[in-house]
Parts: sequence; C-alpha cells; structure tokens
Amino acid sequence: MNTLPIFPLAQICAFPPSKTLSFFHPETPVQPTGLGFCCLKSLHRSTPNHSPQFPTSYKFPRSLFPSESQLSDADEEDEEDEDDDDDEEAADEYEDISGEVSDSAEQRDDEFESSVDDALEAKSRFEEFKWQRVERLRSEVREFGEEIIDVDELASIYDFRIDKFQRLAVQAFLRGSSVIVSAPTSSGKTLIAEAAAVATVARGKRIFYTTPLKALSNQKFREFRETFGDSLVGLLTGDSAINKDAQVIYCPKEVQIICLSATVANPDELAGWIGQIHGKTELVVSSKRPVPLTWHFSTKTSLLPLLDENGTSMNRKLSLNHLQLYSSGIRSEKDEGSRRRFSKNRETNTSYNANASMNGRSLSKNDINTIRRSQVPQVTDILRHLHSRDMLPAIWFIFSRKGCDASVQYLENCKLLDECEISEVELALKRFRIQYPDAVRESSVKGLLRGVAAHHAGCLPLWKSFVEELFQRGLVKVVFATETLAAGINMPARTAVIASLSKRSESGRVQLSSNELLQMAGRAGRRGIDERGHVVLVQTPYEGAEECSKLLFSGLEPLVSQFTASYGMVLNLLAGGKITRRSNESDDMKASRAGRTLEEARKLVEQSFGNYVGSNVMLSAKEELSKIQNEIEMLTSEVSDEAIDRKTRKLLPDRAYKEIADLQEELRVEKRVRSELRRRMEIERMSALRPLLEELEGGDLPFMSLQYNDAEGVQHLVSAVYLGKVDSVDGSKLGNMVYANDSFALHVEPELYIGGSEKQHNANVFYYVALGSDNSWYLFTEKWIKTMYKTGFPNVALAHGDALPREIMRMLLDKEEMQWQKLVDSELGGLWSMDGSLETWSWSLNVPVLNSLSEDDEVLRFSQAYHTAVECYREQRNKVSRLKKKISRTEGFKGYKKIVDVAKYTEEKIRRLKARSRRLINRIEQIEPSGWKEFVKVSNAIHEARALDINTQMIFPLGETAATIRGENELWLAMVLRNKILLDLKPPQLAALCGSLVSEGIKIPCCLDGQFSGMVEAWASGLTWREIMMECAMDEGDLARLLRRTIDLLAQVWL
Repeated sequence: MNTLPIFPLAQICAFPPSKTLSFFHPETPVQPTGLGFCCLKSLHRSTPNHSPQFPTSYKFPRSLFPSESQLSDADEEDEEDEDDDDDEEAADEYEDISGEVSDSAEQRDDEFESSVDDALEAKSRFEEFKWQRVERLRSEVREFGEEIIDVDELASIYDFRIDKFQRLAVQAFLRGSSVIVSAPTSSGKTLIAEAAAVATVARGKRIFYTTPLKALSNQKFREFRETFGDSLVGLLTGDSAINKDAQVIYCPKEVQIICLSATVANPDELAGWIGQIHGKTELVVSSKRPVPLTWHFSTKTSLLPLLDENGTSMNRKLSLNHLQLYSSGIRSEKDEGSRRRFSKNRETNTSYNANASMNGRSLSKNDINTIRRSQVPQVTDILRHLHSRDMLPAIWFIFSRKGCDASVQYLENCKLLDECEISEVELALKRFRIQYPDAVRESSVKGLLRGVAAHHAGCLPLWKSFVEELFQRGLVKVVFATETLAAGINMPARTAVIASLSKRSESGRVQLSSNELLQMAGRAGRRGIDERGHVVLVQTPYEGAEECSKLLFSGLEPLVSQFTASYGMVLNLLAGGKITRRSNESDDMKASRAGRTLEEARKLVEQSFGNYVGSNVMLSAKEELSKIQNEIEMLTSEVSDEAIDRKTRKLLPDRAYKEIADLQEELRVEKRVRSELRRRMEIERMSALRPLLEELEGGDLPFMSLQYNDAEGVQHLVSAVYLGKVDSVDGSKLGNMVYANDSFALHVEPELYIGGSEKQHNANVFYYVALGSDNSWYLFTEKWIKTMYKTGFPNVALAHGDALPREIMRMLLDKEEMQWQKLVDSELGGLWSMDGSLETWSWSLNVPVLNSLSEDDEVLRFSQAYHTAVECYREQRNKVSRLKKKISRTEGFKGYKKIVDVAKYTEEKIRRLKARSRRLINRIEQIEPSGWKEFVKVSNAIHEARALDINTQMIFPLGETAATIRGENELWLAMVLRNKILLDLKPPQLAALCGSLVSEGIKIPCCLDGQFSGMVEAWASGLTWREIMMECAMDEGDLARLLRRTIDLLAQVWL
C-alpha cells in the first residue's frame, strides 16, 4: 500500500519550506518508501503548463442486443480464485510520472500570456476561469499579503457554491487547525484538499498530498501540474521520486494535517486521537450526498426498487415467497416441452416450491437455493434495463478479473456507441497505438469500439489510464472493474452495478462490509450532471434482496487500527549503535546514534490509534457489558423454576398452589423420561444406520436425504449423494481437520443403559460426508440422516482410464479450503456445510431433488428394538400432553399462566440482552490493543537471528540490511541478499533471483518459481516487451508489476 498503516485515509499536510512531514507522532519511525504523494513547492511567477482536455459526451444511442453469448453473474462468481490479492496488486500498478524542473522558474509577461492563450484553446470554459482565478489569488497574495486569504476568496475559485461541510473544513484549516473530514464517497472532499493546496502555495509554503493508491497519486499529480505548473509539483512513490530532497520522516506538531475519509462510524475517535498526539484538530462530518442515490435490485426478468416507498424496508415484491410464485409460473411455461437433461427434475422442484408456499410451510435451504438460481440474471438482461432506462454510463463491479474480461467479450456484439462516437474511439485508439504500441490490449479493442471495457490489475497501467480517459469523455458506457476502482479514482458514473455481496478471500467466501458496499455505491451519481445516482444490486446463487437490504441497513463499521510491527520498523525504532569492521581493528565498535530501550519503544507504540480507542472505548464498552451481564443474571434468576414457584405460592391459595405444584413436579419428571426415551430412540436409529452406511462404502454412491431444523425452527430437507465416512479417507485434508480441530470433537457417552436392562448400546458416533444438490458439501453424524436410497451414481469410470466417481469426488473435496459452517448442533454431533466449487457444480446438478425420489427406493431397515423405542417415546409424549391439559383445568391456572407469560417475556428480554452482549464482545475483540505483543515477538525474532541485540540496541550487519529494505519480510530478504552465493551471479541471474523473491510475496520455505525467474532473466538480458509477452502466460499488468517490484528490490541491493 502507498499509505501508512496507521492512517488508511487520504491526507494533506501543509508546512513551512524548512519542515518535513510524517503522519505519526514525533519520534515514531515510518517507511517513506511505501508512501505515494504529490509535493507542491512554493509558487512565484511561474505559470501552469496546461494540457488539453477532451470534451465530455453523454449521448446514449439505441443499442442492439444479441440473443446468444450470454454470461450470468453466477458464472462470474466462479472465476475469482486468481484475484484474491488484486487489491494489494492494484496499490502499485500504475506507472509513475517523472520529470523535474527548477523551483525558481519564471516567465516574462508576454510568455505567460502566450502559454495561457495556447492552453485555453483546448480548455473548457469552466477550467479556463478556474485556473485564471487561482493565478489571480496568488497575485493578490503577493501584492497584499496572505492575510487576504479567507474562505470566500478560496470559494471564488469555483463557479458553483461550495457546500457547508466544505466551507467549515476550509475555515478550520485557515484557523491553523488540523482537520478530519468524514463525508460520503463522491460528496466533494477533494475540493477541501484543493482549496488547502491553493492557500498553502499562495502563502509560499509546501504541501504533501498522500493517497492510498499509487494510481490516485498519479492522477492528483497530473491535476496539480495543470493547476500550478509542471515545475512546482513533485511526486514520491515506492519506485519513483521527483524532488528527492523532500524526505518524509517526522511530523512536527506545527504541521497541519487534513484527513479525508468516507463515512465511518467513529470519526470522533480519530479526531480525538490526532488531537491528543499532534495538536488542535477539528472534526467536520457530513452525511448528505450532493447527488441522491436510488437503490435497485436486478432479477432475471426485472429491475425493481430494492426498498419500499419510504426507503425503510425491503420491497415486498422481492421477497422469496413472491419470487417463488412468480418464478414458478415463468418456469413452468418455459420448461413445457423442453427436452433438456434434468428438465423433469427442475419442473418437479418448482411445483414443489409452489405447493410449499400454498401450504404455508417455511422455505427450506434447498427451496431458497432453487428460487435464487432460477432468478440469476444474465449480464445482457441487466444491461437492457440500464440502457432502456437511460442509466448509462455504468461502473460494473465484479470481484474477478476473468469475470470482467468475460463480460466484455459477451457484450462485444452489443452496440452502445453511435457512429460518431465510434469514430472518436478509433481516433483515440490510433493515437494511443502510435504513442504506446506495446501497451494496446488487443483482446479488449473490439469491446472498446462497442462502448465496453475492463479495468483491473491484469491490465497495463497505461491502458487503464486510456480506459479512464475514454470513460470520462463518455466514449465508454460500461466499465467492468474490480473493487479497487472504488478506492478513490476520479471516475464517477450515473450507475454502479455490484455483481455480488460476497467475494473469495484466503479464508473462503466472505461478505462485503457495509463500508465496502457504500464505497462502491458512492461511484454512482455525477455532480452537476445527474439528478440522481443509481445503484443496482444483483440476484446471485448466494444472496438475494433480503441479504442486500440487511447489509444496507446494518450501519457503518468503525475505523480500526491497522498498526502492525514489521522487522524494518522494529529495527529502525530500536537500533542505536552499529557494528563496523576495520581492517586493523576487527573488534572496534562505533555507535552512530542512540537507540531506544524496549520501555521507550513501548511508550511510542502505545500512542497508536488502537491503544487510544482501547483506553477510551473499551472502558465504556466493558462497563456496559458488565451491566448487561448483571442484568442477565438477575433476570435469569426471575425465570427459574424456584422463582416461578415462589411467585405462584404467593399469588394462589394454598390448595390451588399445592395442586399445581404437584402436577408441575410430575410434569418435570415425565419430561425427563421423555427426553431419555427420545435419546434412546435416536441411538437405536443410529445403530440401525451404521451397518448400512458401512455396507454402502465400497459400492455405488447412493442418494440420501438430510434433515434438520435451524435456529428459527424452520425444517430443512437436503438431497445429497453419499461419499463415505470421514475416517475412511485416510490422510485427507478433511480427515486431518476433523480429528485435529476441537470444534468437531464428539462428546458422547460411550455406553447407554436402557430402562435398567442388561442390554448396552454403543453410543459412539462418526462423521460422514456428502455433496448436496445445492452444490454444498455436508459433514454430519448419523443423527441427521433422514433416509437412504437404492439409486445413486454408479461408481464406474466415465471413460477408459478415468478415475472412479468416488475417487474424483474425494479429490475435489480435498481441494476445498475447508471453510465449514455449523448449521446445527446436538449431543450426538453437529451438521456442517461448506460451499462447493465450480468443479463440483456439474456433480450436484445430477443429484435429484427429493420430490423425484420414490419412497419405494428407500433402503432403511430398522430393528424391532427401534420400533419399540418409537412406541415408548410416543406414549410418553402423549402422557406429557395429557398432564399439560390437566394443569390447564386446575383452579389456579389463570393466575399461574400470568406468571408464566411474564416469565416468557423476561426470557425474550434475556435473549435480546445476550445478543447485545455478543455484539459488545465482538467490538471489544476488534479494539483490543495487540500492537505491543506483536512488537515484542518481532523484536525477539530479530534478536535470535542476530540482527539486533535488544539489550544493548547494537545493530549487526544483517540488521543494517534488513532495516533499509522495503518488502513483506525484510529479515528474510536480508538473509538471502547477504548470502555470498549472490556474488557469483551475473546481473540477469541476480535480477531473476530478486524477481522470484517478490513474485508472490514471502512464503516459507522459499523456492524459486521457474516461470517468474525465467521471464525476469529474459527481460534483464535485453529482450523486448513484445518478445517476452509472446512466451508469457501472465496478464500484462501482472508482468509489469513483477518487473517493477524486481526493479524496486534491485535498487536496494548492493554487493
């Protein structure tokens, strides 16, 4: 990333020319090489070197949509595996803009007027007036002094009225305060930064503008050069430096800081922390969007409002029951006469859902998945709605590079541009090809001429800049982009389409946070162009309108500290003297500077944002949690049997009380007997199932039915194909996990005596695994099996030489990430599920729905003992029911019922308090300061590696190397780079080694990737870009990033 880990915000700092800048408390070290920022020098009579701008066009011609080649968002979901680290890659993917001229550049008046006249020919009226006003303000300050600078003078730069929050922030800055601004995405926060830059430069001071993305740094660099001139703007990023004398190390308190953030839940905490460690800080918060947003939801056949008329709840037309009935009618007509494979199963399934709705039964997980799959729209379905409703241009967020590229290809025959616009694109493309022949992405040209493009980390930075330019000119109507585009690039659209609410990560599929959703949605709505912005959420196999509404109304998430202790940071913080070797005095030691003790370092680390939040918020959160827990304890005592008995005794006459008390005691005894008999029945059933399951292990793969009730009491029935017992898959990833992870431990009594008889029953249970018709893996014990069937998948190879189906499915299971979710638990083991993959999808489609399976195919064979246990349980259940009726006919039942009703209300209150308690515990875990513990662990590792003596603060040669390296694991890189073997390597070989080290981050054990190292060696040997790409399977953007990272590491190597 190009921003400091403790400050994930865009920041602006203004300070006198003699000062330097950082974003930590004084004495806290930073790594300036990871920072991308623009540096503006003081201006005298120099003039901005304007570059031409293209006029923006917003014309939406009628398009022609083909009926074939469609891609659904469901398909895109399965293409995300290769994009898990796109966000990190995109942080350093743009080429840096270089160039440096003198600080004292001056021009004669006639030269100034000539350059301005030339620039104005290619400028719009708004930009012409804006830059003239900036120059006029600078001239006035030079003539009358900086006292004339006020908010009105700065507001006069713009030909529109600035918003209230912008005015308040600028006023706070002019008062000399640091400023924290929290406002919605695309609300105009950058104006505050620009106004501060104008005021600072007019005063003859310097300003640093930092961003979280190198691409955004480059964009601001270009904009500031247009504003103030090429000679007065510098750029520093991880691999490029302009104005290198501007070192970024510390941040004195006299430096003003402006932090610009999208809306978060706790901006007051951030402002309080900066105010405590840095100085006077003012907070400006705005929740108003200048362009209101309208939320939509797209299904296969329609684009409906996501919310009701009041905007307070979900549109009822998007409920599952409504979609179920609607899809049933549509599907039945569509499927009539269809001869596609499994059409019969699909028809049966839809009619089953409709009958379920009419019967009033709650929808099961299988029902919900079926409805959702039937309503997933194709890309062209959504685009038709956007085009017909004049909702273009649009940014379409897909969390997959392949999904972005595939969507462009599927729309290559959809014409979104008129002939005039096509000509403009062809001309722009021709100019780009002449200037950057190797940067043209040939696979995207056809889509570009149709008005669609992809924008992700696999594209070259130059090509992405070209796409951004065309989009801003209105020559690209739809951009399919990954999430990184929402992080601040100035590329607003009329509509933002978000293809899914979840994305793949290293830990499996995770849902977007509310902050991430709003960040992407904020790209919609162009100020001064659109009256309203539009956000379209899409039905997927994983989420529907209910999940979208829930996430939208879930509220903002708090800003949390991202402080982490790296080897380089710890070395730079602790290191004092360094050991140098002399030829005549090998043991001589010379201290270059005083180091810090661990206690001194701790005081600095404890000034982090995480500790500030911990010391304030955690205290109040723990106090509230303690009050809630005390209240839960008190209320729990009020609903205990003893408390209810006391209240009943006090309320009722003695005779009535005694009658109810005796019956209640009898009822408690009978309920215990009922529970014991139910457990006996389950054990007998499981005992009958076990030999059957063992018998089915070696043959075909039979179908089965699983049954469970969720936390809300809704019954779920799942059809699945049985794979086998977990411990029978020796050495599998699943087997190792189940037997090593305590979460899957089975705590069951080994023996059960029934009714005092001598017969003993083995109560040991085992885990089994199956693949459901909903493409989910299920891990379960015998308790959750409803029935088994004769039919199934024949365990026969599909073709000669192929593996058997059972082995194929076991291999597919072993490839999964093992991200299991517990659906339900019991004393006889739990039921777990996990999403399948694209490879298992075809297998799951062949698992029939339950309605198509006949009862005649069931193969369960229960013993007489089981049937006896069932009869005993039913008799006992009836006995309990008769006792309850008897109690309801007693003399004091009405008074007793009032007490019970109050107890039920109290129990509901206890449930709400426990939910609040869980949320508080999660909040406390989030803000629990752990920075110092991590710091100590890292310092101990450094000490053991003999890079630094933490007791004397003496740094050794290995530590010196690690302290100067920028990388993910500085200590490991230093160990590699200090190896004497490197001395014998030729330059291309050294480059190849460094390329392999930075290709996919630092992983232990470290190994060389032949593909990466080979390409880097070829590049270092002089091959051209085109020659390398001819033999390269990587995306252009990936290769460019690899070479850039290699250059960055090579620049740090000395041998």
